[in-house]
Amino acid sequence: MTGVEIGILAVGLLLLLILIGMPIGVAMLAVSFGGVSLIRNENVAFRMAGSVARDSLQEYLFAVVPLFVLMGLLVTVSGVGKDTFDVFQSALRKVRAGLGVATVFANAVFASITGISIASASVFSRVAVPEMVRHGYARGFATGVVAGSSVLGMLIPPSLLMIVYAVQAEESVGRMFLAGIGPGLLLSVMFTLTILLMARLRPAAVFDLNEDHVGPELTLSQTLRKALPILSLMGLVLGGLYGGLLNPTEAGAAGALGALVIAVLRRSLGEGRFWRLLVETGQITVSVLFLVMAASFFSRMLAMSGLPAALGETLLSGPIGPWGFLVIYLLVVILLGCIIDSISIMLILLPIALPVAQAAGFDMIWFGVMTVVAVEIGLLTPPFGLSVFTIKSAMNDPALPVGTIFRGTMPFVLAMVAALFILTLFPGIATWLARL
Repeated sequence: MTGVEIGILAVGLLLLLILIGMPIGVAMLAVSFGGVSLIRNENVAFRMAGSVARDSLQEYLFAVVPLFVLMGLLVTVSGVGKDTFDVFQSALRKVRAGLGVATVFANAVFASITGISIASASVFSRVAVPEMVRHGYARGFATGVVAGSSVLGMLIPPSLLMIVYAVQAEESVGRMFLAGIGPGLLLSVMFTLTILLMARLRPAAVFDLNEDHVGPELTLSQTLRKALPILSLMGLVLGGLYGGLLNPTEAGAAGALGALVIAVLRRSLGEGRFWRLLVETGQITVSVLFLVMAASFFSRMLAMSGLPAALGETLLSGPIGPWGFLVIYLLVVILLGCIIDSISIMLILLPIALPVAQAAGFDMIWFGVMTVVAVEIGLLTPPFGLSVFTIKSAMNDPALPVGTIFRGTMPFVLAMVAALFILTLFPGIATWLARL
């Protein structure tokens, strides 16, 4: 077999192993080892596996992963998410469907200090959904708003997916973070418009019969007390990062320390909770870095096979062209999002797609933003829908079927597809800050 044929066989075998339930990192390592063995020999495969394990994880940048994960977990347990929601609930209490809009804005702000969509989904399913249901909102709509707006956690900086893309594409993490701001605001506006239009055109899908969309009003002192912790963290992390005072790893360390101080002051770490958070941080970090290592081996195997170069030549020189490749790529990303998690999708597809995107002349920062938005759509689509199942688990309500949540997310999936179209027409939304 030729190298290209071996590359195609390896990709097909990888997808098959994932579908039958093999852990994704293990499948990538096994397929990569087998591919290199067929292209060269077993000795080369063993040496490459050793060099990948050494080279792929020694970068100082990877220290940012456990730091941002720990910051997000500390913020989650300290009640900052609930305070953020309360502030926006009070500010928008007289707006029709104001609690839905408050959930979107609270998620957007919460995303700026977590970087993990699942954390947002877990927090706001416990905070926003009961409050919305109590004020007369339909349960499916309430859970749909939380699931839809939770995806902002992976787009608005700091974002774990942006870090993964930056490493794979050899782009600046700081520039990728900047590139997420415009699209994150765009999605927030799109979600808000979706809610307001549904409340006006399809009120039965938004409200139950006992509609009551006026919530409590906070005093100025209460607003400041609830807003101060998250504003302080945002200023510490984002101000330090974009002010040039801190690099991404240092910003993560400062954010984790700030979140720890808030959690201690609020007495949120009793009964061994801090130890459990450290263990959970370690588990998440190890799983991410293991996937990164496996993806690095997979990427080298594909480069050795010549598949990415051959694929780029075939797609770009034929009738499909660069934009046809982009459409196919985004569709594949969204389809894979129905069955596997976000980071795994990027680590499987990027080694194949990045050389083609570069050959097509795409701006690689813009291409990264498009990838992250498409990946995040997969968090809301069946049958996998990780954000949906996170909400289902957090709610622990037998009367709330998963199908109801999926139906509630569909308007937000359409809003995200529309956002992809807008970003295609106006790429400057993603690139203008990053190129300053």
